[in-house]
Amino acid sequence: MSVAVSDHLASVKSPFQTIDIYQSTELGKMLFLDGHVQLAEFDEHAYHESFAHIPLSGQKHPQSALIVGGGDGGLLRELCRHSSFSTIHMVEIDELVVDTCKRFLPQLNNGAFDDPRVSLFIEDAFAFIKNTPQKYDAIYIDATDVYEEEDGSLSENLFTDGFYADCRKALSESGIVVTQADNPVFCPYSAGPIEKQFRKAFGNAGIYWSLVPSFGGYSAFVWGSPNHQPASTMQFSSPIETKYLTDLTYQMAFTQVPFGELSR
Repeated sequence: MSVAVSDHLASVKSPFQTIDIYQSTELGKMLFLDGHVQLAEFDEHAYHESFAHIPLSGQKHPQSALIVGGGDGGLLRELCRHSSFSTIHMVEIDELVVDTCKRFLPQLNNGAFDDPRVSLFIEDAFAFIKNTPQKYDAIYIDATDVYEEEDGSLSENLFTDGFYADCRKALSESGIVVTQADNPVFCPYSAGPIEKQFRKAFGNAGIYWSLVPSFGGYSAFVWGSPNHQPASTMQFSSPIETKYLTDLTYQMAFTQVPFGELSR
């Protein structure tokens, strides 16, 4: 898939990766890390709403959340909509992702970084999760994809049995962990294996998905929990206004993907 670009708004080389923001003609501003699309203004709400809210459905008054990665602030914005949270921690290895997105995509976080419930830790999540300051009711792994053709990915350690075992120790007994799991149609090597790892680490696990055109049509997510699973309908402890997530798209998220490996 290709999209016309009208302006190259930012190109920043951090110690970890290259951060680019483009103005496209059809999808609005787009964020790229090392040449891979991370989000587009056109449909980021579909990704971030599905990621943030679906795992919390049916969970009674979650109070604490941890975001691994997510430096653009979109997922943080959605979690801040939940009034039951008293603590939201974010651990992001690359401070320049946060700074660049604040400057060129300020509407993405919509002031979430200034929420008094939010604490930002600029450090390696692999080390952070081994000694977290508390247990969490929800842990979100919003890390960059690990691509088959690339070695030494920045997020490689975040898709391992060891990391998931540490997440289990940091999770409350009624808590839930969820990770993004790439495109389930074009990247079937991601969601299926992660679900097996989650089942081993957390006991219960499952896959859901959303429609994200700028990601090639789909985005998959894998959840895991010792004692909780997302409810069959949207049930939140506080009312939330959403653009993409409706009763219909919520139900669709748990149906089989109509193409590819996960449709079998």
